[in-house]
Amino acid sequence: MSNLQQLAERYIATWNETDQPARRKLIDELWAEDGRYTDPLVDITGRDALDATIGAVQSQFPGLVFTLGPVDAHHHLARFTWLLGPAGGEELVIGFDVMAVDGEGRIASVLGFLDKVPGA
Repeated sequence: MSNLQQLAERYIATWNETDQPARRKLIDELWAEDGRYTDPLVDITGRDALDATIGAVQSQFPGLVFTLGPVDAHHHLARFTWLLGPAGGEELVIGFDVMAVDGEGRIASVLGFLDKVPGA
């Protein structure tokens, strides 16, 4: 479980990394080449698409940070809640992700759900 906890922490850190080359380095370390990310707004495959998606989210929510909630994990799966809001402030978005890891310990897929969004 500790490896999946650490992987979830690094996954969230990737969403917070605003320096594109540093973010891409994290993506390359953490994600399988054909990793898939799906949430209600996007369904993408591959590291390039993930990097572009994270960059777009950061542009949409400048200055906000992701915070990881509790991680529940078994086998090659982890589920966790995350919060998005100003550092130290009330969250604007709350989500829930399910992460699957491949045999090499890299993220193979993330299925994301949005529990709270602005204006909803």
